[in-house]
Amino acid sequence: MAQLTTRDGVRLYYEHHLPSGDGSDRGGRPTVIFSCAYCTTHENWRGQVAPLLAAGHPVVLWDLRAHGDSEAPTAADAYSIERVVADLDAVADATTPDRPFVAVGLSFGGLASLHYRVRHPERVAALVLVGSGPGFKNPEAAQAWAAQVERTASFLETRGFPAFVAGRAGSTCIGSRPELPAAERAAKAIVAQGVAGIARFGREVSGPAPPVIDALPGMDVPALVLVGEHDQPFLRAGEVMAAKLPQARHVVVPDAGHIVNIEQAERFDHALSDFLRNL
Repeated sequence: MAQLTTRDGVRLYYEHHLPSGDGSDRGGRPTVIFSCAYCTTHENWRGQVAPLLAAGHPVVLWDLRAHGDSEAPTAADAYSIERVVADLDAVADATTPDRPFVAVGLSFGGLASLHYRVRHPERVAALVLVGSGPGFKNPEAAQAWAAQVERTASFLETRGFPAFVAGRAGSTCIGSRPELPAAERAAKAIVAQGVAGIARFGREVSGPAPPVIDALPGMDVPALVLVGEHDQPFLRAGEVMAAKLPQARHVVVPDAGHIVNIEQAERFDHALSDFLRNL
């Protein structure tokens, strides 16, 4: 567990896990950096740490600004997709400065990983895009997405995270099986977050994030596009990304929704490990 301070003075939380007996992340398999969905924390990825360490991969978990244990800045210019890309770059520099890494992201975390690949192509060895999409090029679709994010932000401001996690939105942040220990741990971390920064993050980052769909054909790195079969909002997005990315593998996980890595952890871990093994 560690913290770093970004160039604009924001404290970010991250964890750097190394395989047993490895004093660094050099000389072995590439580091895997997990980026979270909007409203979630690093705890959502906890279940993936041990399997990847056993396979020899260093693992990095981190919290987006205003999320989890990272700071929620208040400056006027503190929230933008450019800030998020710079944050991910700072985490990468702190954990794997001299080697490309595997960028894994769920939902917004996947979109952030794509934006990072556009700006830092030499730093990304592979992409894993989970229940994610390349953003909305169609103005009407983009407007509808921004309106949905606004509803989420307004709900959080009026009713708070406990009601958010316990209600219908819970399936988008802890999955459709809240009784699972991993879901319970994720829920506890999500409920502990502050509302103001996350609401602002939604309105200024997640909602208006520009699309990267036109850049996908140029992302010539191995890519795993993974989505749960019941994750209706992202099934089509997964198909589009898999068709446009030059080296994409498309996996639809049975009996899973948006938080596929918790709902069907064993199937998710198998698909991820198989992909990484063949890099």
